[in-house]
Order: sequence, then structure tokens, then C-alpha cells
Amino acid sequence: MEEVCEGKDFSFPHQEEKILEHWNSIKAFETQLSRTNDCPEYIFYDGPPFATGLPHYGHILAGTIKDIVTRYHSMTGYHVTRRFGWDCHGLPVENEIDRHLGIKRRDDVFKLGIDKYNEACRTIVTRYVEEWEQVITRTGRWIDFKNDYKTMDLKFMESVWWVFAQLFNKGLVYKGFKVMPYSTGCKTPLSNFEAGQNYKDVPDPEIMVAFPIVGDPDKASFVAWTTTPWTLPSNLALCVNANFTYVKVRNRYTGKIFVVAESRLSSLPSEKPKAKVANGPAGDSKKSKGSSGKKGQEGESAGATENNESFEKLGETFSGASLVGMKYEPLFNYFMEFSDVAFRVIADNYVTNDSGTGIVHCAPAFGEDDYRVCIENQVISKGENLIVAVDDDGCFTGKITDFSGSYVKDADKDIIEAVKAKGRLVKSGSFTHSYPFCWRSDTPLIYRAVPSWFVRVETLKEKLLENNKQTYWVPDYVKEKRFHNWLENARDWAVSRSRFWGTPLPVWISEDGEEVIVMDSVDKLEKLAGVEVFDLHRHNIDHITIPSGRGPEFGVLRRVEDVFDCWFESGSMPYAYIHYPFENAELFEKNFPGHFVAEGLDQTRGWFYTLMVLSTALFGKPAFRNLICNGLVLAEDGKKMSKKLKNYPSPVEVINDYGADALRLYLINSPVVRAETLRFKKEGVYGVVKDVFLPWYNAYRFLVQNAKRLEIEGGAPFTPIDLATLQKSSNVLDQWINSATQSLVHFVRQEMDGYRLYTVVPYLLKFLDNLTNIYVRFNRKRLKGRTGEDDCRTALSTLYNVLLTSCKVMAPFTPFFTEVLYQNMRKVCNGSEESIHFCSFPQEEGERDERIEQSVARMMTIIDLARNIRERHNKPLKSPLREMIVVHPDADFLDDIAGKLREYVLEELNVRLLAPCNDTLKYASLCAEPDFSVLGKRLGRSIKDVANKIKAMSQEDILAFERVGEVTIATHCLRQTDIKVVRKFKCPDGMTEKEIDAAGDGDVLVILDLRPDESLFEAGVAREVVNRIQKLRKKVSLEPTDVVEVYFESLDEDKSVSQQVLTSQEHYIRDAIGSPLLPSTMMPPQVVIIGEESFHGISNLSFKIYLARPALMFNSDASLALYSGNTKFMHGLQIYLLSRDYSNLKSDFQLGKGKITVSCIENQPAVNVALGEHMFLMVGDYYLRTKSN
Repeated sequence: MEEVCEGKDFSFPHQEEKILEHWNSIKAFETQLSRTNDCPEYIFYDGPPFATGLPHYGHILAGTIKDIVTRYHSMTGYHVTRRFGWDCHGLPVENEIDRHLGIKRRDDVFKLGIDKYNEACRTIVTRYVEEWEQVITRTGRWIDFKNDYKTMDLKFMESVWWVFAQLFNKGLVYKGFKVMPYSTGCKTPLSNFEAGQNYKDVPDPEIMVAFPIVGDPDKASFVAWTTTPWTLPSNLALCVNANFTYVKVRNRYTGKIFVVAESRLSSLPSEKPKAKVANGPAGDSKKSKGSSGKKGQEGESAGATENNESFEKLGETFSGASLVGMKYEPLFNYFMEFSDVAFRVIADNYVTNDSGTGIVHCAPAFGEDDYRVCIENQVISKGENLIVAVDDDGCFTGKITDFSGSYVKDADKDIIEAVKAKGRLVKSGSFTHSYPFCWRSDTPLIYRAVPSWFVRVETLKEKLLENNKQTYWVPDYVKEKRFHNWLENARDWAVSRSRFWGTPLPVWISEDGEEVIVMDSVDKLEKLAGVEVFDLHRHNIDHITIPSGRGPEFGVLRRVEDVFDCWFESGSMPYAYIHYPFENAELFEKNFPGHFVAEGLDQTRGWFYTLMVLSTALFGKPAFRNLICNGLVLAEDGKKMSKKLKNYPSPVEVINDYGADALRLYLINSPVVRAETLRFKKEGVYGVVKDVFLPWYNAYRFLVQNAKRLEIEGGAPFTPIDLATLQKSSNVLDQWINSATQSLVHFVRQEMDGYRLYTVVPYLLKFLDNLTNIYVRFNRKRLKGRTGEDDCRTALSTLYNVLLTSCKVMAPFTPFFTEVLYQNMRKVCNGSEESIHFCSFPQEEGERDERIEQSVARMMTIIDLARNIRERHNKPLKSPLREMIVVHPDADFLDDIAGKLREYVLEELNVRLLAPCNDTLKYASLCAEPDFSVLGKRLGRSIKDVANKIKAMSQEDILAFERVGEVTIATHCLRQTDIKVVRKFKCPDGMTEKEIDAAGDGDVLVILDLRPDESLFEAGVAREVVNRIQKLRKKVSLEPTDVVEVYFESLDEDKSVSQQVLTSQEHYIRDAIGSPLLPSTMMPPQVVIIGEESFHGISNLSFKIYLARPALMFNSDASLALYSGNTKFMHGLQIYLLSRDYSNLKSDFQLGKGKITVSCIENQPAVNVALGEHMFLMVGDYYLRTKSN
């Protein structure tokens, strides 16, 4: 393995760029696909985005989820085709072209020419494709852009035709009217999903209108309320609620007689006495606020009082049912041809009594409920003959003679004036409410009956609900609640749009409407029309006619003008992207439904829905098996990310600063993967670098440094020991980390197979934290070789194996960083794969030891609790303590803590003795507390009584409960998850809390003896000395693997105290710094000092520390003997050896197995110099040899 730089010098973004180059050079993605070509297929459907804008965090989030899942399944033995797709048709493209070309009305397109218009659309569809590829590739996502699919491609469009033809042949297609949200700005209907994307608070008129009852003896009028005066010219009926009570009332001041719901009498205008005006309208009301724009149902009228003094009741009340069938005088005469069936009262429960007058005016062309009730009551008939008196631009047609050509919203005032002039205005005013606007053109939507082709979704409802049950969603509540409810209320789907840039409907109809042919392929069209077809867009096929099958006298069949809603195209994606059924039939039929889809929460009413509808209609199956639904990424301030507001950093900026892996992990380890919202914070991405990647990198660097150290010190190059041997290690932390690694593999496989990414990442992060803060931290001596070379190689091999395995586990999540580590680590492993992403995902190997994993987890708890006690009493870790007691009832755990784990606990906490205790009542009293968060929901009103009895449990009761695991209280069986057992410290007799203290977590109790002990003084001083040495090493920028010699000089007059400390603590200090602490008097003249510092008042001692390069030491007597006592020759030898490069000299001794021959000194005989006899490479070696002798 090659040396690696410090963490502070490691540039994550730069390394990722190098990995991208490596992947390109070995064609990594293509190679992975070819290597898995014979594996079972894992079918992933990638929902197509529009390429008319740049990718944002929502795209990166969904793309990361998709990349993680598909990488994982590639590593677990599947062939995963990943092709990018583009949504090319529809409003986003047309709206931009309309703005660019200045198109305001539908006629403008015909004047320009559909061919020019569509080709203009085609030119912008792929405008940002290159930018998309750059950003998506830079995020680490592997997906095929070269073999992408586009919804405007001939093959894709042909499959869409096939899908529609199948539905038509099954009788699931019909033509009719549908009242839909309609954008006059874009001149097209919108789906309910699109209509809900842009609400604004706006003022609208509200008026009450009188409709005189035909033949009423009192000349009474029905009064209806509306917030859409522009719909009044198209009024055909009035609707009441059959179950409401209605009343006839007379205005005390005007004499006018009205019929309204009794409960809504207060909504009529209150008037003060004034001169009688024949047929005069009531005064305008003041403005007030309402809540919705539904006609005649919502938005409280202004000026209403609970008891309306202006009106008196006439006669008895009557039911709404008794009004049904009564005729009234039309407000306008535009639809007099309907007089026989229209202008009468009908009834339906959609009329409410929480607003308005309890009477709703119905214009069936402009209200969904209006249309429905008018059909049900035969005011109009179902079919294509509904008169819609508003054109595609939102202007009145010539049918409405008085307002022809006026935009409907602009005509409100004129219509109100006309109603007033007719003496029919009862009340007028305005109110502010939330109203839908077009999300593209930002113009107000209207509800308008649109001729459309429909798919019969309502007949499929039961099958849709059944198919939904067969799918698996994460999180499941989106499936069970949101999506289920949407399917429950599914309506027939209007799949056509009266637009231009889209897949044309493949329907040809004769002039008399009797003959209909639906094309299911290009081949069928070419044969029937006798022409060659090269493109399916309108301008290339609208002119194509088909001779009537009934003979020439019946003329030709022409294509209907409509194109498909782009949601129909994206819902057809599972078939169209592989050109099914014209190609890939076996691939599709063997692997349908697809294995996996993932998109945002908004797609429950969009793509997820259309996928489900079409697959159910075509095959009776769901389109997918597994689905991950993500939430919305918001700006840091909680608002929607906005380019205009500039309230978020660009993804490219974040990646350039911190790397794509950090961004991926930040997004995946957030609530957004559970379909909740995420407030994006750039510093959160930095937090991932600091808290995850740098500790992980440092553990890896520590491995590399110490593996290289073995070679530097003359050992054989590092080669990892095989896993089977490692699993037999007697070291407890080796056993623990090996077991924890197997648990990691088990958990990640289990959770990834369940698509629960949000549980995987926290577990992975905790594992990495344990690896760096437990295994590496507690094993530094072994890893640095201070416990012998064999033990060092075992520890290094264990660390290598754990890092390699964790890299493979993390590879789907952080593809760059794991590749960086793998490329270096693979150099010591023969037969390794060229990329980590070619490796198989780890399998569980060997048994997991749950006991040791739990014991180490408890050990860390003990350490944390003991640190808390030290902090409370201001006892730093450098101050040694006499004893700690660990109290727990589990004998196995106490055996582990007092045995295998003892040395780690004592060293980490700087405590002399550890005493286990299984008598939980010796140092603690027990009390039981109910867990209200669990029991409150379950027990309801019984909780108070049960809680009191839990709190009253005796010590014996609690111990019995802990043994058995359950207890019955007030007929309720309670388990350990229901009751918290709290251990409270009981101070031993004769001691104060300043002398002894404890901390517990409800499971284990830790007690520390805090009394001062002179016998611990020397250990404390030794810790202080080591601490200063380590800080000085950092100060002079030494690497952990840099070998230096450390000298100590006492600055005290009485040097005996420091000498006593150094003598008694010699082994501890040598273990801690990796070499003996040398007296400054041993510094040879040629020594090179690289750092020195004086310290004063450290445990009342003053001293100076020197850090020096290793220096040669000579055994003068032995050297002199080489030359038979010739002092001149001996000095010549020493001068020669001191002049040699230290590293080269060391290497020569290693090659000569501790001996070299010196024969190059002029006029001196050749001699054999032995290391450890005639000379030493370090003063420390000489010091230890002379000390042992």
C-alpha cells in the first residue's frame, strides 16, 4: 500500500474527480453490466424528468436513492440495466415556446404552422441534457445516458399507441366531456394534481341572484349565491338539498319574497327602512374573507346576522324534496332551446348549509358537480353535444351574444351590471379566498367542460386497490393512507389534450362518426394509409387519411386532433422504453412487474398513479413490486427552494466544496428518505465530512502507516492474514470487531432487502464510530507493534479486513471514497477486483458473538458514566483514581468486564482497580417508573391507577420483574418495555458524595472512589509527562509513524522526585510513547534536536522535553577491539558510520541480518560491524541494552 497524506490535506472533491477518471479509463459501469450479463435481471424503472431545466436537490436525492439500490443489487448478483429517460412532451415545453414566439391564442399556432411550432419545441427539449449528464455523473450515479430513452422517439411513441389500442379494445376508452381545471394561459386542461400546485389569495366577487318561480302565487323567487358570475349566462338548473328545510320570506321594507334554506336565512342582506323602490336591488355588502372558490357552497357572505330582522316568514316551512321539478324564469335567454328540460329545480347532497343560501346555480359546462347532477337529472345528456360557451382562450363564444369575445374573468363586472339591470341582484360584494392558478402561465384557472378521451378508471377501482396491496412501499404509510385514498376516489382519467407537441392519439374517425380505427402500430397505419411513416408527431401524420372500409362514397377517416396527456406517456414507460411488444417481449414478460421505482411524494398522484392504472388495465398487475418515496428538500428557511430568492447553495458548489459522497450521505441520513421534509443546510454536508469521513479516513491512514512501518523496521511487507485465521484470534477486541462486522453485514443485507435506507445509514455510521473510537483507539499499542510483531500483524490484518468489508458494505452509499480506499488496499491482496464496485456484496462469514458485542457496548457505557463522574467532581483523566465498582446482575457481563475487557477500562479511565458486583441492592435502591409514552396509548383511562401501582412496587417486586420479564398489574400484563427500572445510588456508610459517587443508565451502575491517594501520585505525574510529549510531537508536526527519541531533563533543584517517577513508571511511559524516556545526559554530541519545550508547575515539578532524530551510539570497548586497540582506526570507523545516510545504513544492516562489512576506509583494515555489539542505531537501544546488562 502507498503512503497517504494527513486528513487535513486530503481533498475529497479532488479524489472523486480522480476516481471518475479511473472509472472512465476502465469503463467501470459498462464492465459491471457486461460481467453481470448472465445474472438474473433486476428491473428498475427510472421516471423521466424534463430536460428544460437544470437538476436540483430533489433530482439528486431521488437519483442517489436509485443509485444506492441498483448498486446494491448489482453487488448481490443481479444484472441491473439503468437507462436515463427524458420527458419531452407537454406543457413545460409548449409554455416556453409560447413565451419565446409570443403566442397568445390557439389560433396563433395555426397561423405559424404546427410543423414550425413542433420543431421549435423539439429544439429546446434536449437543451440541458449535457448539463444533466455532468451533474448526475458527478454525483456518482451510474446510469446509461448514451442509450437513454426519450418520450418523443418514434419507438417510444409507437408503444404508447399500442397501450392505448389495448385499452380501446378492452372497452376501457370512451369520448365525452369532463369538467376539469383549465388553464386559459396555456389553453389546456390540467390534472387535479397540477391544479393544486399554485394557490394564491385573491379577491373575487360574490353575489346573490333572484330566480322568479314560474306560477308562484306570491311571485316569490329562489335566491342562489355564486362567486363566479361569469357562469350565470350558462345557467340551466338550480340545485337544492332534498333533506334541508326551506322557507318563504318577505322583505319588510321592499316587499320582495324569496325562498332560501331556513338555516341560511341569516345570509340574506339586512336592510334599514328606506323608500320603496320597485324591483330595486339590495345595497352592496362589505368585503369579507372566505375560504374556497366552489360555486354556491363556501365563503360566508358579508353583512349576514344570525337573526335577520329584515325578513318575515310566510306560511309553513317545506322540504327541499318538495321543490324538485319547479320551474323558474331563466336569467338570460341564450339557452332557450333547452327550456323543456332545463330551468328547473333538482336535488343533490353536494349542496351544503354552511354557506350561501342552500340553493346552488348549476352551469353544467363549468362545474364538476354541476355537470354530474345535470346528467343524473336529465337536464343534459351524456355525450359530445354539451354546449361550452367559452372557447379555448377563456373567452365567451358567439352563443353568449352580449359578452361574446370577452375574457370570462374580465366579464364578471359587466355580468353583475346586467343582472342588476334586470332587477335580479339580491346582494353583491367581494371576498378574498385561496384560488388555483396555472403553475406554468400563472393565470387563474377556470373549471370548464372539455371534450376528451377517457380511460374508465372507476371500473378498475377494486382491482387497483387489490394491486396496491401487492406492492411494498417505504414508508408504508404513504401506500396505506395517501395512495390508497387516492385510488379509493379515482375518477375516469382524461388522457387527451387539445394541444400540439405530444404523442398524437392514434384514432382515425370517419366524417359521419360511424367508423373508428385505432392504430396499435406504425405498420398498421402504413398498410391502411399506403404511406411511409418516419415520425409520429402531429405535423407528420395529421394529413394522413384512411379510405373508408365501407366504400369510396363514405369518404376517408381522419385523425382526431388531440394528443396524449404526458402523464399517459410516462405511465406507459415500462413498456415504451424497451419498445414492447415490438421488441424485448421475453425480457419484459419474464420480469414484469418491475422490481423497483423511486420518486418524490408528489408522484403518489402523478407517476405512481399512472403506472398503476395502466398496468392494471393492461395486465391486471401492479407495474412495480417495491417503491421508495422521498419527501421534499426545502431551503434552510423552510421555504421552497427558489432561484429568484437565491435561498439555497447550488449542488455543484456543495459538491466542489465537500464532495458528492458527503452530499449523498447527508441526504440519505435525513428525514427526507421517510417521505418527510428536509431543510437543506450546507453546514450539514460539512458535518458529514467532519464526523464521518475524516474519522474513517484516519482509521484507514493509521492502517497504512503501521503497515508501512513494518517494512521500514525491516519486517516482511504487510500481507493480510486470511479471515479464517483471524476469527480464531484470542484478543477480545479482535473477537468483538469481527463479530460486529458480521452483524453489520447481516443488518445491512436485511435492511437493504427491505429497502429501508433510513435504518441502514445510522447503523453504518455507528459502526464506523465504534471502529475508530473503540477498536483503533484501544488497540494502538498492538497496531504500532509494541506487543510483538505477530500480534501486530494480527491486529493490522483484522483492521484491514474490517475496513475492506465496511468499504464493500458502504460502496453503494459512498461510491467514491470507498473506491479510493479500495484501490490502495487491493495492492496487498492478490487476485483482487479492478474496482470495488465489481466485488460481491459481503456475505456473513463465521458466527456472531452477541455476548461480546453487548459486553463491549456496556463497557463503553461504563466509560462514559465514569467520565461523567470525573467531570462532576473536576477530576481530569490524567489524575489516577484508586478503584471503580461496576454493579450489574449479569454474571457473564461482569466476567467480561473483570476479565477480557478489564485492561481497556482501567487504562481508558486511569483507575488502578476494578471490582465487579452483582448485588444490585448493595449500592443502589431500585424504583419503578411507568413508560407513559408506551402505556398511555394502550391503557387509556386506566393509566393513572396502573402508574400508581407501578411506582409502589417494592425492591423485591422489581427484582422479580427483572428476572421474569413481566408482571401483572390491575389485570394488565406489563413487560420490560412498559416499565423503566431506575437504580439510585446509595452512598456507603461513613463516606460522603465527595469521596465516592456513582452514575447509571438504568442498566449498569458505575461507582468511583474519589479519595486522594499518595500512592497514585507517580502514575499521575507520568500521565502528565506523556501528555506533554504527545503535544510537543503535534506541535512540531510529527506523523505517528515518525521515529524520534525523547529526552527528559529535570529543572528542579531536587531531582530525586522526578527520577523516582521515571523509574517507577518506566514501563507505562515506554508503552505510551513507543520508546524509552532517555535522560538528557545521554544525548550524543551529533544529535539533531527537532523540538524542545520547558514545563513548570506540572504536579509541582519542572522539566524540559527534547525530541531528537535517532542518533548512532557506539560501544567504544567493542569497537576498539575490532582494531586490536588502535584508537585512530576506531575513530575513523565512527566518523565513517556517522557520515552515512541513516536510512541507507539501516537498510544495509537489515540486508546483512544485523551485520555489515566496512572495507572502504582508506588505510584501514576491513572489519565486520555487528549491530547491538559494536554500535546501536538508536540511543534508546543502547540505553535498554546497558540497563538490562
